[in-house]
Amino acid sequence: MPQTFWLETGVVSNKDFNSPESLVLQRRGWTVGAVEKKCPVGVDPPPCWDVELTPLGVEAIRPLIGAETQRGPFGIESAQRTLEKITGISREGNFADVEFTWHWAPLNQVGAALYDGGVRYRSTVQFRDYDDGWRVVTGMHNNQTMEEALRNAEPVAP
Repeated sequence: MPQTFWLETGVVSNKDFNSPESLVLQRRGWTVGAVEKKCPVGVDPPPCWDVELTPLGVEAIRPLIGAETQRGPFGIESAQRTLEKITGISREGNFADVEFTWHWAPLNQVGAALYDGGVRYRSTVQFRDYDDGWRVVTGMHNNQTMEEALRNAEPVAP
């Protein structure tokens, strides 16, 4: 399942404008922001910024979102997880814990800017053996779902 990056344009909070992802887009010259005098209700902390795509941003991002407007939010499928290898299996009865490493594989230039494909992550998923074969257990250790286990993965030291 691809990772969707949500690009916010229009008036955003200072926190959102200075997020790591937003700063990457600004450094690439894809977005620019102008300070707003007043933040809209519900948008904080101040100061607020009016974020727009630059001409470079329009060229880079519009083909990925297919939108004619420059106001978002826009969902951009930017990367997907790729299995590296299974690093361990621990089995007890009808259950098994499978440890594996994976990395982000960028799908486009936005994904390449936001996700370092060289960083490897380690995750563990629990499986259960049913009559028709092994399946991922949806409520895993600490009641985590598969998505939570992947989201909480730790980078692997090189």
